[in-house]
Amino acid sequence: MVPFNGTEWKRGAVFVSEIVPKSMIALIANNLYKEHYRALPMRSSVTLTEDDHTHFLYEWKFKGRWNKLGATVSNQLLDIKPGSAEEFILEHYWGYNKLTSVSTMEYQVEHISWKTGAVKDYIFDADVAGLYGAAFELYLKKEPVSAFFAAGSDITVRMGDKIVVKP
Repeated sequence: MVPFNGTEWKRGAVFVSEIVPKSMIALIANNLYKEHYRALPMRSSVTLTEDDHTHFLYEWKFKGRWNKLGATVSNQLLDIKPGSAEEFILEHYWGYNKLTSVSTMEYQVEHISWKTGAVKDYIFDADVAGLYGAAFELYLKKEPVSAFFAAGSDITVRMGDKIVVKP
């Protein structure tokens, strides 16, 4: 998402649904930022492989079933190249969330520029309709065009401002 505020374009993201391991995180995000978080049991594993790669696996339990997202990633992390698909997907410093039919919450997110690792293989096995809605099944059940890995960092989320659409 790249909204225009009348003066500048802002690269931002809209989160459809986020899964977190603790109810308090969901409570704060949903009430303070009007996000769509849910707390579910989660587990993860990180396994070094013999060929200078690492296998990451994240799982969350939804309706009695463990859902999975994982990848085997090169240990050679690189800076994000300007103009790359990784930059387009990963370099967002604004978040947006619908409050009402005429208002949106805009908040700033700050973090260092992340490094990326080439993905050798991946897994995504999830109840897409149950987690995100039936409208997303068509897109999230098909083979992806690309897969990215980013070594994230701590982030700072600034208090948001309300944007109102004037009729």
